[in-house]
Amino acid sequence: MPATDYQASFLGRISLRRNQVIAMDGNHEQEDLELFSKHVSERFTELLSPPDDVVFDTLLSISWLRKLLDVFLCCEAEFKAVLMMGDDDHPFQISKPPLDRLIHEFLDRSIKALDLCNAVTNGLDSVRHYQKLAEIAASALGQKPIGDGQARRSRKALNSLLMAMSVDDKECSAVKTTERSWSFSRLAVNKDRSPGHLRQVAKKWSAAKQIQAMTWNLVPPRGAEGSGLASPVYTMSVIMVFVMWALAAAIPCQERNGLSATYFPVRKQWSWDQSITGLHEKIAEEWKEKEKKGAAGLLSEVQKMEKLVRNLMEFTDSFQFHGGTDEKAEEAADHAAELAEICKRMEEGLLPLQMKIKEVFHRIVRSRAEFLQALKQGGKSSAPPV
Repeated sequence: MPATDYQASFLGRISLRRNQVIAMDGNHEQEDLELFSKHVSERFTELLSPPDDVVFDTLLSISWLRKLLDVFLCCEAEFKAVLMMGDDDHPFQISKPPLDRLIHEFLDRSIKALDLCNAVTNGLDSVRHYQKLAEIAASALGQKPIGDGQARRSRKALNSLLMAMSVDDKECSAVKTTERSWSFSRLAVNKDRSPGHLRQVAKKWSAAKQIQAMTWNLVPPRGAEGSGLASPVYTMSVIMVFVMWALAAAIPCQERNGLSATYFPVRKQWSWDQSITGLHEKIAEEWKEKEKKGAAGLLSEVQKMEKLVRNLMEFTDSFQFHGGTDEKAEEAADHAAELAEICKRMEEGLLPLQMKIKEVFHRIVRSRAEFLQALKQGGKSSAPPV
């Protein structure tokens, strides 16, 4: 069953139960929690091991990231339904200890997630720059016969592309980043500071530290809390951190050193632990290898592009001094055609990915406002009469 069908079925079930004029006996809530956990497990299991007939859906590819964001949106909608649509008492439950503290911590993570969404969106500009340079090189080497002019044009584009890919994370998109002043978490606690201070904050912003800040108080619920509403709050927190971590690993963004050291405190009591842990281990291992070579990120298309670019650089360097044999020219043409195909997939996929990140951003903003409103209502209703 597709993720959207799971979501529609789940939300329909809760909406129907909410409208039923019957007393809650406690069992319905537990069933909803178990079903939510089951859906999370199934969705992430498919991300870990996609069907064999799925084309171009490799780990951290553009299409895979779009699916990851779809999973986030579906899980987030069900999570919100579990906490706020189940029955009229839920807004009051989330405003009482210890759930109120967990909700506030979750909302703080959501602020940091907004920063990361903006940073990753900004990083997509770098990926588009890679694509344009690769298109120039592929076009030049795709012509027959290859002459000195085509080889020089291609070599210039390839050199620029490799330089762009090797830019240190601290410098990646620094100018555009400072123009936006998008550090929401700092803005929330520095409302009275000057614009100059906010620009200074943006320069010091770090994706790795932002992720680490999202995990520092992320603790699995214990005892009776593990079977109550604290469980979906923890589950959705892990999902949010993992999704932002995967995006930051895949797409160039500011200051990502040490990203592989991110720790997810997951216990085996949840049905989804193996799928998310498996994905985390795979991506972390790739990042450790990538940190030794460069800083362009783990986006699958960029990884393949980089290998082809290095092969084509060898050909253009050799062509400059010795000319090109028919065999080498044919091999270069094949690599150029493969590079052009990757550029085509990027051209088709980057804008939808950017729009999906934007959708996630606005969903987080909207849900955060709804939770704050629910906490406010719950606080008023639980206050003693004056």
